[in-house]
Amino acid sequence: MIILLDQDGVLADFEHAFIDAWRERHPDIAPVAFEDRKSFYIREDYAPELRGMAEAIYTAPGFIRNLPPVPGALDAVKELLALGMDVRICSSPLSQFENCVAEKYLWVEKHLGRDATNRLILTKDKTLVQGHLLIDDKPKIEGAARPRWKHILFDAPYNREVVDRPRITWQNWRNVLAGELYTADA
Repeated sequence: MIILLDQDGVLADFEHAFIDAWRERHPDIAPVAFEDRKSFYIREDYAPELRGMAEAIYTAPGFIRNLPPVPGALDAVKELLALGMDVRICSSPLSQFENCVAEKYLWVEKHLGRDATNRLILTKDKTLVQGHLLIDDKPKIEGAARPRWKHILFDAPYNREVVDRPRITWQNWRNVLAGELYTADA
């Protein structure tokens, strides 16, 4: 079984690193709390006059490379690999890709090893990637094709209005994926 894992927000803790960076750069302006996020695109949760400041944080050199792992994510990846799953990281680079693309590779190498970079897929259209399951925090994934994978939604405040697909965290992943693997065998 091929399991595709999104990188930012699923493996790499983009959200909390952003909040920490915002507080450091703009101590006089409160960041939007993670639990108050409404949009998948973080800059959309900020007032128009603050969006450039938000974008400057996540496009800055080193931001993506230095993201901490989401708690439990790396252990889950290692366990899935030990179970014989074909785990691939399927991530969309930012439109301002100058730092992002290389830093996504550097992040994977740092946290999962050099060999894991061979399983990194960077694409702006995940619908073109083949797999059985895609674990992603983006609530709606569209593209040029009808995806062959089933979207398992990684839980986040900005996607909780979506109720038509399985929802996963690194605390409940075994139960959620056990159900998916069982139905895949049927």
